[in-house]
Amino acid sequence: MGSKTPRAEFSARYLIESSEPLERAAEVIAGEQSSGTFMSLAGETAELKERSRARVASITPLPPSPTPTLRSAHAERRRRDGRPESGYYRGEIDIAFPVANVGANIPTLLATIAGNLFELGEITGIRLLDIDLPESYAQQFPGPRFSVAGTREKAGVYGRPLIGTIIKPSIGLTAAETADLVDVLCAADIDFLKDDELLADPPYARFEDRLKAVMPVIERHADRMGRKPMYAINISGSIDDMLRRHDAVFAAGGTCVMVSANWTGFAAVEHLRRHTQLPIHGHRNGWGILTRHPWLGFEFAAFQKLWRLTGLDHLHVNGLRNKFWEPDDTVIASAQSCLAPFGGLAPIMPVFSSGQWAGQAADTYARLGSTDLMHLAGGGIIGHPQGIAAGVASLREAWEAATSGVSLAEYAKSHPALSGALAQFGASG
Repeated sequence: MGSKTPRAEFSARYLIESSEPLERAAEVIAGEQSSGTFMSLAGETAELKERSRARVASITPLPPSPTPTLRSAHAERRRRDGRPESGYYRGEIDIAFPVANVGANIPTLLATIAGNLFELGEITGIRLLDIDLPESYAQQFPGPRFSVAGTREKAGVYGRPLIGTIIKPSIGLTAAETADLVDVLCAADIDFLKDDELLADPPYARFEDRLKAVMPVIERHADRMGRKPMYAINISGSIDDMLRRHDAVFAAGGTCVMVSANWTGFAAVEHLRRHTQLPIHGHRNGWGILTRHPWLGFEFAAFQKLWRLTGLDHLHVNGLRNKFWEPDDTVIASAQSCLAPFGGLAPIMPVFSSGQWAGQAADTYARLGSTDLMHLAGGGIIGHPQGIAAGVASLREAWEAATSGVSLAEYAKSHPALSGALAQFGASG
């Protein structure tokens, strides 16, 4: 009798805390997220289990906790004092899922690896650490269409980061005022500019009006520069809105569109990706909901892989010494994960932003070891004491110094824009 062909699997790694021993908790998760439920059913035959049930691939115990991180009424009902005698079990587990359970379906993939398991009563803490898909499976998803190489080609920028900024104030500017600011920024030879996530289609500056006002300005500067500054105009909205707005940007000669990825949603972005003729700039606003608690949510390594499968070309990773809660180590780890190999798919270009100026360039390059990124600065460009052109120049000069192995202080001696940035922002850098 011939041997059976091994089933194709993908895997997810979790950090878990449970009122039950890890072996029991892991089996509960595997069953809940595949063929099982809270009781035995006649339909879950041995043949069905072999074909469809997820399996526990590995368990790595960690020191237990005397108290639960998250409340579980289920656990409390099972133990009068709500606390197992040996404390709450902690560890990392790997669950292997049959590819045939899901197929090339982003919503079902998410439901499988990040669905009801977050609500299981036996679980008092759970975090999705990473996912791994065989290349044959990952290739069934759209993936980035433009990635790093296509973005560089569209922007005409090679061998260094794309230097960019965000339209500020975030909201309130009319279409004409936005075009005036874009004119000044493009006159400074900026590589990239984007709408704020708060701006999409407000009554005072409708999407169509902004596009109509801004694109002639960009085209005029493109003729002068010999390359077109990339403007990631925010097209976030319904699926129909995003497709229509994408087509309008493409027809107007635009070279990028932006979406608030978490709120437009995976399926909507995947639909846009299959339609797009332009790079999709993914803003991750709302990410803190998914990651800020260490025993709940997602690690960025898993998050970016899901968006890479879906088809984002760029994804925000925060920045060193940023204005938010995130430490530098996780910022660099996030950027590294965007550029790391995964399933044969092209990388996502990491976008560094939040409290950025020329002073972070050297450390960013030293730690990331790559220039395949966007470095966006708001106040660090627009607030430069010598003006916007000097702000753009200061970031470019800082990256020239970083990639040449010259200290910023030394390079600033012969580069006034960088010198001005160090004098203005140095104390906060």
